[in-house]
Amino acid sequence: MNDTDSRQVIGRKSFAAVAINCAAKAGEWIKTKVGGYASLNQKTSHHDLVTEVDKGSENLIRSLILTHFPDHAVLGEEGVEPGPAASAAALEEVKDAEYLWIIDPIDGTTNFVHGFPFFSVSIALAHRGEVILGVVYDPSKDELFIAEKGKGAYVHGRRTRVSGETGLKESLVATGFPADRDGALPLNMRQLEAVVPRVRNVRTAGSAALHLAYVAAGRLSAFWEIGLNSWDIAAGALLIQESGGVVTDLDGNPYHLGVRNIVASNGAVHDELLAVLRSAAE
Repeated sequence: MNDTDSRQVIGRKSFAAVAINCAAKAGEWIKTKVGGYASLNQKTSHHDLVTEVDKGSENLIRSLILTHFPDHAVLGEEGVEPGPAASAAALEEVKDAEYLWIIDPIDGTTNFVHGFPFFSVSIALAHRGEVILGVVYDPSKDELFIAEKGKGAYVHGRRTRVSGETGLKESLVATGFPADRDGALPLNMRQLEAVVPRVRNVRTAGSAALHLAYVAAGRLSAFWEIGLNSWDIAAGALLIQESGGVVTDLDGNPYHLGVRNIVASNGAVHDELLAVLRSAAE
């Protein structure tokens, strides 16, 4: 092993350790705040919520990361103005950074607010625009999913693999309802109407990051959602790729940090699902 390889291995181990520590500490703190948040505000609409716990979680994670890696860039949901244009602009500013941490401090804030135990902390690390590390932590179940580029994905120390379904009729799939009730939601509802008769069943539990982790772990055959941001997707996308699955946009193009409309699957049902979703847009 040459010096470059050695530094890379050591660096990646430290990246993973920091990400796990950040997710665990944030998740532990979030659990103490369930049912006890002090302020509730709207972002783009009454469907798009934020609490002081979201902001506190992000500040905690950001502080821990920068303590270890002060020269790294950080993109967090709560540091960006609401709306797709602001999200795209924020990503554009930092996407070429050598190392970029991408944080969703609570993915599933509406669930958190209502005490519904399906929310997560999502942390990803990109190197020159390519995601090399992803962690999704479910504090309610104390379940941590982690993937490193080229090293596989794991939960509870066990390697994750996508499910084995070969057709939609055998598949349990999930989606999420967009906060944009005027533009994205009507398309999402047409997609849902097209998908439901063709699959075993559909779930929508309110955390894109956890849905993606469940695809990686074989608990869901596929997931799609429109109008997401990089912090919703980046960690979960790597989990799926390292578990043998496929992640694309609605046109079937490979995932990158700028993708907002996501389709993720075990691979075997991907083309069939894409075809159904496209039929809903016609």
